[in-house]
Amino acid sequence: MTAPLLEARRLVKTYGQVQALREANFSVYQGEVVALIGDNGAGKSTLVKTLVGAVAPSGGEILLDGEPVTFAGPRAAQALGIETVYQDLALAPDLDAAANLFLGREPRRGGLLGALGVLDRRAMRTRSIEAFAELGVRLKDIDAPVATLSGGQRQSVAIARSVAWASRVVFMDEPTAALGVVQRERVLELIRRVRDRGVSVVLISHNMPEVLSVADRVEVLRLGRRVARFRAAETSLEELVGAMTGALSNEDDAA
Repeated sequence: MTAPLLEARRLVKTYGQVQALREANFSVYQGEVVALIGDNGAGKSTLVKTLVGAVAPSGGEILLDGEPVTFAGPRAAQALGIETVYQDLALAPDLDAAANLFLGREPRRGGLLGALGVLDRRAMRTRSIEAFAELGVRLKDIDAPVATLSGGQRQSVAIARSVAWASRVVFMDEPTAALGVVQRERVLELIRRVRDRGVSVVLISHNMPEVLSVADRVEVLRLGRRVARFRAAETSLEELVGAMTGALSNEDDAA
């Protein structure tokens, strides 16, 4: 197997007397969906925050393309092609889908108008339509405020926004948690489309059947460290639950 695209080696994160990460390892390879699972308090959120630049680890190292890297913050990770879809989506509900796609990255008009801060809304709309089409995202009205969209459509807008700017990895935190069956399947298909474009996806989820249906690999955290790794096609729901609870002994210390 080739070297990981993004890798955590023996990451440590302490908050006072609490050790959230205990020499945790993690890896994601080019063009795959890897699920990160674990019970509440396993350290998933802390691990993800270190890998996207939101939190500085207390020890260990992060490698990107095999080279050690330090993120000064989320913007630094984004500049290197790493994006995140948070559970709360972080959308602006009163803005339309195109405005949300470019939120914080709005292009300006050329010349004097651009110097005065006038946004190029036509370019934003055109590029948004192209981005949604590439991912198979269907919106009834691209000009409608996202607050008027369904839960699945809002999730699709959030994913499309991250994918539009990601060149390496997209982290998705419980992307189907509040969705119905039909909307959930559409989001899972969207995740597959992202992978097929060559962008790696890290899926954080408590839904084990969903994990097994969409992930290529599964990495399990327990008490702040990685305790197991599985190929999704070669494992079972029982094995995943056993690794999460400690019933299955498959300790993994390798970076």
